[in-house]
Amino acid sequence: MSKHANGEGTIRSKPRADGRWEARYFQEVDGKWNRRSVFGRTKAEAAQKLRAALTARDNGTLPASGKESTAQYLQTWLETVRAQVRPRTFASYRQITSDHLIPALGRTPLTKLQPQQLQRLYAHLIEGRKSPKTIGNIHRVMHRALVQAQRWRLVTSNVADLVDPPRQRRPEMKALSPEQARKVLDAARGDDLEALWTVALTTGLRQGELLALRWPDVDLERGSLRVVAGLVRIVGQEPHLAEPKSRRSRRQVELSAAAVDALRRHRANAPSIGYVFSRRDGRPLSVTTTWKRWQALLERAQVAAMPFHSARHSAASLLLSRGVHPKIVSEMLGHSTVAITLDVYSHVTPAMHREAARVMDELLSS
Repeated sequence: MSKHANGEGTIRSKPRADGRWEARYFQEVDGKWNRRSVFGRTKAEAAQKLRAALTARDNGTLPASGKESTAQYLQTWLETVRAQVRPRTFASYRQITSDHLIPALGRTPLTKLQPQQLQRLYAHLIEGRKSPKTIGNIHRVMHRALVQAQRWRLVTSNVADLVDPPRQRRPEMKALSPEQARKVLDAARGDDLEALWTVALTTGLRQGELLALRWPDVDLERGSLRVVAGLVRIVGQEPHLAEPKSRRSRRQVELSAAAVDALRRHRANAPSIGYVFSRRDGRPLSVTTTWKRWQALLERAQVAAMPFHSARHSAASLLLSRGVHPKIVSEMLGHSTVAITLDVYSHVTPAMHREAARVMDELLSS
């Protein structure tokens, strides 16, 4: 073993039939010593590559094998990362890998992967009218997979670091104005889901958090609710409850008087132990049904169509525009940091500045 580990390697006495010079050395992989080769157009170039390979081998940065394909590695990585991420995230990783990364890059040996191949993949996806967001997600998955390959010393660099995915534009934030919010709540009166629309617009809970609410999580006497889970939908699977997105997503949210009143009336016609918003068979209300009913509500209120998630944006925008402290809004929304709240709702900050100026005028004029 020691003669291999300490060996300087050898250079063949004459060039190969194709004119290249070959230098050989040994590398230990899984307890076995394997012979490896490097090549150069001249004997000096082969010697230079040999010295670099020996240095990398001795300091532990030489890839363990050049035979594993990118497809084989990605499959191994997926099995490893499964236990580290949420089920929905893993499903996304697996779909991106099978739909895009393996078809385009899978046959290439992992150690031979080039940044140009990733750039060509992104260009092809742009031609196929894939959105910058989709391509950005593909880029992030590949980057994360290659970070792990570096840690395992399968590659010496992360080629995704050398590629720029298309720039993503910030999506237009759709939110209800105060007048529109009042029109929606007026149109919701008497609706069997009035409580859902009222809680959504006054708390800013995520859709999955709303649909996962159970009556034991709601305290109408104190006027508050606890967010302890979210309803997750994964393609090919039944919707199921999952842990909140982050530690701050698990939170207590204070309810407005309107929300408490709507929930009291809703509970009078619903089981007191199951889901707050459920189907007749007791299962949680589906995302599809919620979307359809929300669109019908907007139509009755004569408000332009927008996604149900806009109820969350509306709650945050309305509170921030009225001067509620961003930290309070951030905690209510379950954001991990206040910085996220201020970044997402940066369009509201001009109104906050105007309100600050008005308050200053009042203070100084009095």
